[in-house]
Amino acid sequence: MSDPIRTERHGDVLHIVSDNPPVNALGASVRQGLERGIREAMGDDDVKAVVIRCDGRTFFAGADITEFGKPPVGPMLPDVCDLIEACDKPVVAAIHGTALGGGCEVALACHYRIAVPSAKLGLPEVKLGLIPGAAGTQRLPRLVGAQAALPLVVTGDPISARKAQEIGLLDAVVEGDLAEEATAFVRSKVGQPLPRTSQMNRNEDGVRNPAIFDDFRKQAGRKLHGFDAPNAAIEAVRAAGELPYAKGVERERELFMKLMMGTQSAAMRHYFFAERAAAKIEGVSGDVPLIPVNKVGIIGAGTMGGGIAMNFLSAGIPVTILEVEQAALDRGTGVIRKNYEATARKGRMTADQVEQAMGLLSPTLSYDDLAGCDLVIEAVFEDMAIKKEVFRRLDQVVKDGAILASNTSYLDIDEIARSTARPGYVLGLHFFSPANVMRLLEVVRGAETRDDVLATAMALAKTIGKVAVVSGVCDGFIGNRMLAKRQEQANALLMEGAKYWEVDEVMLDFGFPMGPFQMADLAGTDIGWHRDPSRVESVRDALCAAGRFGQKAGKGFYDYDETRQRKPSDEVEAIIADFAAREGRPQRSITADEIRERLLYPMVNEGALILDEGMAQRASDIDVVWINGYGWPLYTGGPMFWADTVGLTKVVEGLERHGLPVSDYLRRKAEAGERLTR
Repeated sequence: MSDPIRTERHGDVLHIVSDNPPVNALGASVRQGLERGIREAMGDDDVKAVVIRCDGRTFFAGADITEFGKPPVGPMLPDVCDLIEACDKPVVAAIHGTALGGGCEVALACHYRIAVPSAKLGLPEVKLGLIPGAAGTQRLPRLVGAQAALPLVVTGDPISARKAQEIGLLDAVVEGDLAEEATAFVRSKVGQPLPRTSQMNRNEDGVRNPAIFDDFRKQAGRKLHGFDAPNAAIEAVRAAGELPYAKGVERERELFMKLMMGTQSAAMRHYFFAERAAAKIEGVSGDVPLIPVNKVGIIGAGTMGGGIAMNFLSAGIPVTILEVEQAALDRGTGVIRKNYEATARKGRMTADQVEQAMGLLSPTLSYDDLAGCDLVIEAVFEDMAIKKEVFRRLDQVVKDGAILASNTSYLDIDEIARSTARPGYVLGLHFFSPANVMRLLEVVRGAETRDDVLATAMALAKTIGKVAVVSGVCDGFIGNRMLAKRQEQANALLMEGAKYWEVDEVMLDFGFPMGPFQMADLAGTDIGWHRDPSRVESVRDALCAAGRFGQKAGKGFYDYDETRQRKPSDEVEAIIADFAAREGRPQRSITADEIRERLLYPMVNEGALILDEGMAQRASDIDVVWINGYGWPLYTGGPMFWADTVGLTKVVEGLERHGLPVSDYLRRKAEAGERLTR
């Protein structure tokens, strides 16, 4: 393998250049090359200044993930950063693309930083349950102050070059050739005192007003809730103002190592790799030719159809959207425009971009207008007979070689495919509501789905910003199949004496954004209801018969005020008590531990069955589904990783204690002392 670092002479300026595709990751050979380049500059009297830059599409974009979990190879990045800062000749970082994590730390160790306008800088380590290294938590606050450093260090979100210049992280934003601009810039600094970030003291805002740290916690409270790393990051930034640099570095190391050894970082690092693994299709070659998708058809302009359409419009892909009547079509396209305009008001897109997206939308009442589409997605009522009729019509109209997809969340894709003469071109694309916001996409592979069709769907998911997971054909696929087991136990607990708000609170305490009964109210308790108020066979039937349809009606399991704040309902308690008495179910006090075990352990067991049946490619795919589609807390790694953390033997024992089924697959894993995730 060739050396990823080379040096170039530009007169009296030495350029240290990284060429380590695809993202100039800071692996051992790159760190060694940076050290070698700085020492070359320091040992040559003809060199007056140094530029650190990268070839390819980006500046150093962070650590080399292939080194995760392996024995460290020197020099370590903090040592390289210290050497860069100690250089007795001015060093400038010339940034394009992204300077993330370790890349941002390298830039902070340089005496100066310049970037092109499109560059972004950030410290995303908290997204792996960690905090940035010494340059991020100790140099950055000394350079820009605590107030400006906190959002970068604590949230992990990158900022633009202009914003970086505004807070003092960048010395200049340049429009011309970056290498030439960097050479001229650093040459102008020769002979001037060198600004070393570790020796700066612009962090006085945190010393003068220590309340800014608690204020920041309060402002970002919902985002930080349950996560250890953001709070550790705040403490590290505070240390930069209270301690000398060397002591601050010691404090950062102490906080970092505690996180590194904890379960949260292990869980979040698991998820990092899980999301990347989910994009790989077992048994399908990575070089299978993809089907070009230049035009998409959507059947149905309701909430789901409109949301699905927005994904493609936002990606610049023309969409033809079909409805059965003009009023529904007008209403659906109106909602799409309204959603885009709301996004524009928030500053996330311009008015021109709104018009560009809407200009790609073609509303129609005729199936014939779908003939030229490369992909058609059906998003109609969840009824097999209706869906099969839609696919029969599509099969007659849409060109050969086009992909036909159903947005079904439960139904048999193979049965739908058999209603066409092209079952190989049929698959499921299960979007989650709201479809223009939720990241998850379950891609359901039918028995006859072609490899190129599946590969095209997975690639297209990435184009429209989705995290896609392959599922086999089974009732509810991966996510809803497991959700059903949780809901079964939630309903059973109500009949045994648990209060529905207690069940919800246990899930909230675990880290979910809402509990099962809050979720029912949000979705609408009348979803799938038979619509006969005289036929009351369940608690849900009774709620619907009483007009308690959820948040939209101001009452469901909970009563809601005008701000949608919830409170328990006496009427609902009476309904539940009546059903429990009618079924002869004795009431008892139920602990939070029992509620948690009975809701979550059956999900793990169902996940094990899904793996055993081959309905999911890997356990980590199940974690990706639940984190992105159902709000499972990221810091636990997902249901399968969480079960491994709890211990599979404990999960099996809990299921048996509560009289719940245990799959052979889960029992075998537990008895062998194995894990569900690798």
